[in-house]
Amino acid sequence: MVEQDTIKLLRECDAGIKMGVSSIDEVLGNIKSDKLRRALKACRDEHVQLQDEIQVLLDEYHDDGKGPNPIAKGMSWIKTNVKMGMDESDHTVADLVTDGCNMGVKSLSRYLNQYAAASEKSKDITKRLIALEERLTDQMRDFL
Repeated sequence: MVEQDTIKLLRECDAGIKMGVSSIDEVLGNIKSDKLRRALKACRDEHVQLQDEIQVLLDEYHDDGKGPNPIAKGMSWIKTNVKMGMDESDHTVADLVTDGCNMGVKSLSRYLNQYAAASEKSKDITKRLIALEERLTDQMRDFL
């Protein structure tokens, strides 16, 4: 049970990080504020670093990880492009990022509870990812 829950939790973190990095990449070109750009790039780099840690653990379990749900990714793309098409401001970017972070925190918290038998190492990575998302949400408040 520990191994199975660990793999499932790591997969969900992997998918969430891929979704987050993709979303950040999607809006970077629309940002006007250097402060906002730096915050998003720094967060993106931290996501990639966590993804590398997750990949090492997944490799130990001979697992390829998981990509984001194609429907969720498509809906995110549509929402981003519609909102940015209507208002290409830093406020819109911050609003989109905040929504994404909140959804990520909610999902990751649910997976932490669902895969309670997962290894402490995988739970620690999940908690660090949640903290990263919460910190980014706090940073976005200045731009809302």
